[in-house]
Amino acid sequence: MNDRLITDTFPRRHEAVRDTVNKSSRGAAGVAGEEDSELDLGLRPQTFRDFVGQQKIRALLELSVQAARDRKDVLDHVLLSGPPGLGKTTLANILAKAMEADIKVTSGPAIEKPGDLAGLLTGAQRGDIVFIDEIHRLPKSAEEYLYSAMEDYAIDIMLDSGPNARTVHLPLNHFTLVGATTRGGLLSSPFRSRFRMQYRLDYYQAGELQQIVERSARILNVELDAPGAHELARRSRGTPRICNNLLRWVRDYAQVKADNRITRDVADRALGMLGIDQYGLDEMDKRILRTIVEKFAGGPVGVNSLAVSVSEEADTIEEVYEPFLIQEGYLKRTPQGREATALCYERLGLKAPGQEARLL
Repeated sequence: MNDRLITDTFPRRHEAVRDTVNKSSRGAAGVAGEEDSELDLGLRPQTFRDFVGQQKIRALLELSVQAARDRKDVLDHVLLSGPPGLGKTTLANILAKAMEADIKVTSGPAIEKPGDLAGLLTGAQRGDIVFIDEIHRLPKSAEEYLYSAMEDYAIDIMLDSGPNARTVHLPLNHFTLVGATTRGGLLSSPFRSRFRMQYRLDYYQAGELQQIVERSARILNVELDAPGAHELARRSRGTPRICNNLLRWVRDYAQVKADNRITRDVADRALGMLGIDQYGLDEMDKRILRTIVEKFAGGPVGVNSLAVSVSEEADTIEEVYEPFLIQEGYLKRTPQGREATALCYERLGLKAPGQEARLL
């Protein structure tokens, strides 16, 4: 039985997994079905001790939690920023558990007007955590509505309209607002300044991701050796969410092809079916790089022109693909636009300007 036969046997599953990994790269949940959702939740660490990576942030949060608990006080407001899939939601849930508090979850796009926040805030008990994902997408009116709630623990609700309009001042229980954002620069200065703790999560090292994928494999009851774990880790773009999604695909591959055992060779063949190469570059990464090199002579090219050329949203390129490509040294940003580096030409097996052709 060969790879072609597996793909032919499970075409829908193969395509679903490819979509799952792509959605994961875009910061979506990337999970299909109730069973998968439960598994995804089961893979999330529940305590600081289980949370791998982000050591400095973890230590600072642990200290703040301990201090608040010793004073029997409420935790200060927290802003977590960074690329998608690095653990912002997980940290919010860990904070709630560490403070022995309930957590109320919403997202910026789900809040259309200030009134949508009223029920959430008035229902919060002392010490509860209100978690707003993608907080930079809050409407301006809702953002301003939070100013007094965060500082004075009170909100003003407008009743009726016209001549009969009146404002009711409602006190709130002291709560902790935890905001998560992939684009911290879009938050206004007055809003950002109200978060007393502001932390940015960075991409993970391969060693950290290997610890994460080994833990996930134990939870999923998958036999995974160290070389196989390392192979998964180094191709995961420094992102735990992607690492776990890749593990679940390789698990399926190993179940059918490799007697439920994941080795380096098994991981390599499984990831090859998804179009993920040994450097962690997927098909869209390569399309972006080739477009810059072949259609725009290596750049510079504006992100909007690039987005049209590869049929992708400009925001997605900036938020999802560019950070990894720039960090790995394939692209650089200039005032004129994006430019390909010598390493980009090398990875594509093309001749860089002023250099001899180098084959992959």
